Amino acid sequence: MNLRPTAGLLASCALAVATLTACGAHEPAASPTAAAPPPAAVSSPTAAPPSGTAGTADTAGRAGAARATVTATASAPARPAGTRAAAPLPPRPDAHGEAAYVRALTAIDPDIVHDDEDGAVDRGRAQCRTIQAFPGDTVRQTAEAERRFTSPGHPEGFGRAKAARIVDAVHTQLCPGF
Repeated sequence: MNLRPTAGLLASCALAVATLTACGAHEPAASPTAAAPPPAAVSSPTAAPPSGTAGTADTAGRAGAARATVTATASAPARPAGTRAAAPLPPRPDAHGEAAYVRALTAIDPDIVHDDEDGAVDRGRAQCRTIQAFPGDTVRQTAEAERRFTSPGHPEGFGRAKAARIVDAVHTQLCPGF
């Protein structure tokens, strides 16, 4: 196995990651890249390349440093300021909880479910993610519900009033802990 192309590839990846994360250099010092050790401080791997290969121990050391740099910077990707990480979806409800949720949506408007209970539950779980990501921001939660909950009869959504009621049903039935 020739280590020179691999080391070059890893070094170019590390350079690309460093360049991309430099765009967020104006962020506070608590950014994930600030905590990463400099490449020179990373110890090289203990195993030297097998004899008869074109690589040297120095090349293996540089490849190990580049690999450690890529791992340190790639493990916490930089996000643009003002964006939030996607919250996890809540677990799918049991049959009883799913039926109660579908009844709540049907009470608002039967066309919300439109004979697709699984789709309604999936949209509700995605709405839970919005509720968790934007707590207390009822305008954003309602706008996302209006965009998310559509049907063939209501391709533009069900309007703000019904969307607000959908958010309440989702919050009550699928993710009351959010």
